[in-house]
Amino acid sequence: MEGERRVGVAVDFSPCSKKALKWAADNIVRDGDHLILVSVQPEGGYEQGQTQLWEATGSPLIPLAEISDPAVLKKYGMKPEPETLDILNTLARTKEVVVLLKIYWGDPREKICEAIDKIPLSCLIIGNRGLGKIKRAIMGSVSNFVVNNGSCPVTVVKVDHEI
Repeated sequence: MEGERRVGVAVDFSPCSKKALKWAADNIVRDGDHLILVSVQPEGGYEQGQTQLWEATGSPLIPLAEISDPAVLKKYGMKPEPETLDILNTLARTKEVVVLLKIYWGDPREKICEAIDKIPLSCLIIGNRGLGKIKRAIMGSVSNFVVNNGSCPVTVVKVDHEI
């Protein structure tokens, strides 16, 4: 992947991450790019034999063919919905984009910033749930943390409350 653009999109397969993915597909991703989906799962929930291996580094890069296979993603504790898979397959076909998924376990704020550096990403697109000031103060904002601590350009796609 040396010398090629690696566009990252933080995904949790929620409506706000789907909107970020659509925005990236329409506005950022170009022919020949690598689109790397970064997903952070709660700790645990994956096969015990791989726990120690993946705890520090995250999963291996998972190609689109495996992302589309429910049996493969089940072992990672993930279930992308059909619309997201359709967006990814269309992108791969029409723009000849290489689509990969990298899964981490732990705190999303820390792990997304880690992904930026370790993969490394050229840029990152992340959704924003649109929390109010009080909820954001209590729960913390992943997108705000990544904007302030990420080492690449970060674009935050705000969610419409109609989703």
